[in-house]
Amino acid sequence: MATTTTAPTQETEKKAPLLLTPQAIAKVREIMATQDPLPAGLRIGVVGGGCSGFQYSMAFENQAGMMDKVFNFDDLKLFVDATSLMYLNGCTVDYVETLEAAGFKFENPQVKSTCGCGSSFSV
Repeated sequence: MATTTTAPTQETEKKAPLLLTPQAIAKVREIMATQDPLPAGLRIGVVGGGCSGFQYSMAFENQAGMMDKVFNFDDLKLFVDATSLMYLNGCTVDYVETLEAAGFKFENPQVKSTCGCGSSFSV
């Protein structure tokens, strides 16, 4: 009599719709460490404004909002509201340092155009 065994199923972790690079995660942690009290995580969002219609926003938060999705990047909590999530799908957030400037860079495949100063976009 043959017995069959099935491997236990593992719950797969839901893939985040956006990506933070290791450089971005490290810089966020570095800045968070200087805050008092220490925030619970980082909020990334899309808000109306700027020359082209939308702008990215980043802020520290102490807790998730009622309509937020929460993602973990190496134990860094990322809060994204439901409306912003649809504009950030497929977006990569990096931290870049050059001789000319340093800052967070958003690479978003949904963006159709940006303004001349590079601080706003349209979809």
